[in-house]
Amino acid sequence: MPKPPENWLRAWRMDDAPMLLAAAQEPSLQQQFVQPISSLDEAEKWIQDRGADSAAGTAHAWAICGENDEALGLVTVSHIEPRHSTGWVAYWLLPQARGKGLAVRSVRAISRWAFDELGLFRLELGHRVDNTASCRVARAAGYAAEGIERSRLRYGDKRYDVERHARLATDPEPGEVTGRNGFPGRS
Repeated sequence: MPKPPENWLRAWRMDDAPMLLAAAQEPSLQQQFVQPISSLDEAEKWIQDRGADSAAGTAHAWAICGENDEALGLVTVSHIEPRHSTGWVAYWLLPQARGKGLAVRSVRAISRWAFDELGLFRLELGHRVDNTASCRVARAAGYAAEGIERSRLRYGDKRYDVERHARLATDPEPGEVTGRNGFPGRS
């Protein structure tokens, strides 16, 4: 696993499995997991798979951490396509970690890292159009809105439109964001 781009990001560890299991049960996060996580064994497998993805160079995922190094969320660049120099950015935070600037700082950090270290040129992300908080994160992290993908996602019997955003390596850096306590890195 490559070195994370900032001190509040780190590789996932097996002792994060209980947090990951709890996150997978959180109603606002359940749809973030492609494969359901309903046991500690499944959470540990998810963590192992993130390491394998990184070793293969297809994705790099870090835990977003609080002041005591506790995992509070995820930021990842995945679907890395070397031929086109593109990747897909995703992120989520536990409810108690939201609203502190962690998601914005983490998306900015992984974006700059993907441009500088992986040599990617274009990064994309998407969110349900009813997820206004995620839209704010995308815009604050320098991702321009590019359009709506109609009925892109299906959760149960309901379909959702997705707003697509992208950031290019040549785009200007977005402004500085600080947490509620006034300094970057830890909130």
